[in-house]
Amino acid sequence: MSSKQFAIIGMGRFGSSVARTLYELDFEVMGIDENEERINENIQYVTHAVVADTTDERALKELGIRNFDVVVVAIGVDIQASILTVLTLKELGVKKIVAKAQNERHGQVLYKVGADRVVFPERDMGVRVAHNLISANVLDFIELAEDYSVAEVMVSPRMVGKSLRQLNLRALYEVNVIAIKSGDKFNITPNPDDLIQVGDVLVVIGNNKDLQTFEEQA
Repeated sequence: MSSKQFAIIGMGRFGSSVARTLYELDFEVMGIDENEERINENIQYVTHAVVADTTDERALKELGIRNFDVVVVAIGVDIQASILTVLTLKELGVKKIVAKAQNERHGQVLYKVGADRVVFPERDMGVRVAHNLISANVLDFIELAEDYSVAEVMVSPRMVGKSLRQLNLRALYEVNVIAIKSGDKFNITPNPDDLIQVGDVLVVIGNNKDLQTFEEQA
């Protein structure tokens, strides 16, 4: 199991989607909701499932919430609970807080009270957000089928100055580079001898497990 730990607060459609994706990618995931029924529905898709009121600072402390690398606040319609939860998480010193917003105004408030990133479910599928959480290099993630996806990955310093042939990503990770973004330029027919530049973004396609390995090691 991977070392990164995630806590998902609010196990509705969006929160359970993020939790399930991370869990299937072999990360440790704690699912938290004040609704016991929702927790029971998702118990097989998380490492730990807890019924708790996350606006209660004591409850969050007892869960050891500070020990998680990322906490996702995916609380549904209760905007006040979502804001209070983010505020409490910030005060407790949580490393990274990602929060779901209902609208732009809600998003602005979430940033003001301490969210590091705000997502809008209409624009950000849970699956895509989960992959963005795994690696800071992953800029976008689109599911093509149940097991195959396309990811946009920022090149790492060790790739710069090397050609696609030298990187040999297909042999190492079983992923295929289908395009290279260089600033405003979009090369959809990359040559194996094209050199990778600082700031380039690779558009890669592959099996989800292979993409995850590449995302973590890129």
